[in-house]
Parts: sequence; C-alpha cells; structure tokens
Amino acid sequence: MHDLTNAELVSRAKLHDESAWREIVGRHLPLLWSTARSAGLRDADAADVCQYTWLALAENLHHIRTPAKLSGWLITTARHEALRVRKVRGRELPVDLWGPPEPDFPSPEELVLADEQAVKLWRAFSGLTDQCRDILRLIAYAPDLTYQDVAEALGMPVNSLGSTRSRCLAVLRRRVGAEVGV
Repeated sequence: MHDLTNAELVSRAKLHDESAWREIVGRHLPLLWSTARSAGLRDADAADVCQYTWLALAENLHHIRTPAKLSGWLITTARHEALRVRKVRGRELPVDLWGPPEPDFPSPEELVLADEQAVKLWRAFSGLTDQCRDILRLIAYAPDLTYQDVAEALGMPVNSLGSTRSRCLAVLRRRVGAEVGV
C-alpha cells in the first residue's frame, strides 16, 4: 500500500478497502496533527480537529474532484476546522492547580532563557514568506511525509521543493543569527 498514490488510495477507499483507509490515515495523520497544532490548539482540541477531518473525508470521499490532491484537501479541511475551534475555545490552556508538580521543572532562569530563544526563533520564523513557513512546518511536524506528499499538499512542483526548503532554512538561519547578534 505504501507505493500507491493518493488517487489510487482514494479509489480503493471508495470501494471500502480497509487497508487503503489505514494507509490514508497513516500517511496523513502527522500532517493533520501539525496543521491543528500550528493553529495554537491544545492536544485535545487538535485531536478533535483530526477526528473531524477524518469524518469529513468519510462523508465526502465520493465528492472529492481531484483525488491526487487528497493531502491538500485534508490540510484545508483541518485548517478551517482548527480556526473554527480556536475561535470558539480561544487560546486558553487549562492548568491543573491540584495535580502533582512537573517532574524536573526547569528553574526560572532556564525558563527565561528558553523563552528568549523561542521568541527569537519564532520572530525570525514569522518573518519568512508563507510558502517558507508552510514548507518548514510540514517537514518539521510531519517528517514521515515524502517530498511528493509535501509538494502535493502545498501545490508546488516536487523538483523545486528541496531547493526552496534549503533557501528557506538559509534565510531562517540568517534571521536567527541577526536576532542573536552573531
């Protein structure tokens, strides 16, 4: 099943082929998860977005016009649902005040340093183009996806993905270096 294209998997799934469904889920779950988490959702909300997206696929499988672009359809569906959930639930993170303390909780100094580094990284990342952010996010959060899957999801030629990714990383390195003052 691993060597089948998305179009072939969709065709088999339409015929109720359970192994095709398993392959679709296995191939795209990291992509959906990263899409939901990149919207700033908690794990439970991200899981709900993934579940909603799979349900939407099951309900709309026979209506998908371009099965070869399944990855893009799933990303779009997950992104829309994640934005809806975020709007409804907000960005609050619940805190269990009565639960056990975190093991090996970092010191306040370590937290401040980590926050500063994260701010610098995310500031540099947010200055990238939309295409660069999408490429780097997909490759980082869904490492099991092939370049073909990533290119398909982003609607770009697969032969330009590697060079575009390299340029994006180079720009990110320069921007992080400028933030740090290297």
